[in-house]
Amino acid sequence: MAPVRTDAHADHETPVLLLARHDDLCFVDKPSGLLVHNSAWAGPRERTLVDDVNEALGAGWHPLHRLDRQTSGVVAFARTEHAARLQAALAAACRRYWALVRGHLRAAVEVDHPIVDEEAGVRVAREAKSVVTPLVLSTVERCSLVEVRLLTGRRHQARRHLKHLSHPVLGDATHGKGPLNREYRARYGLARLALHARSLVLDGRAATSPLPAELRVVFQRLFPSSPELLA
Repeated sequence: MAPVRTDAHADHETPVLLLARHDDLCFVDKPSGLLVHNSAWAGPRERTLVDDVNEALGAGWHPLHRLDRQTSGVVAFARTEHAARLQAALAAACRRYWALVRGHLRAAVEVDHPIVDEEAGVRVAREAKSVVTPLVLSTVERCSLVEVRLLTGRRHQARRHLKHLSHPVLGDATHGKGPLNREYRARYGLARLALHARSLVLDGRAATSPLPAELRVVFQRLFPSSPELLA
């Protein structure tokens, strides 16, 4: 993996990494806390992943999707002339997330639950499907490491579907439980949303993001019997 930037952001210790690059497409590893791009709802303009990628690789790279600020992991960028084609291909992409959730999820489950958002004062429901699979159950706390495979791509889909299952993501200030989040922060040092975009397969090309250090340390304490999974 080659670094996209040799320097880190002032509020990040880990530089952004380029996971794979092709003529029309690249996969970038986003750290938690960094916006993919500026928007009206995000507040004052700040430096973003889009700025980093275009500074490092040259102008003309556009994100095909986004991750929430506190989510880390794989983001796909396309060259301008290929963006429309690759955006269409995103509907068939295989997107897998890892999440640390409350409770012990003991079996895989397919979630078919619409995502409802308000647009221009009107509540709009859109089809949303995910498959949630347990990876390992903690013997230390009542929590699980799970994989979420998105079959659709809606806003906060993984977080909202896990909440729907009564297994909210730990560290989620919007869809989780504040007292529990504070407990895991105090006891295990979990200072961020425990959601990581682990892998993405798009248009026949693939990239996998390693667990960031701040999550790996927490997971190793919670799942001491699974070192090979967290390597």
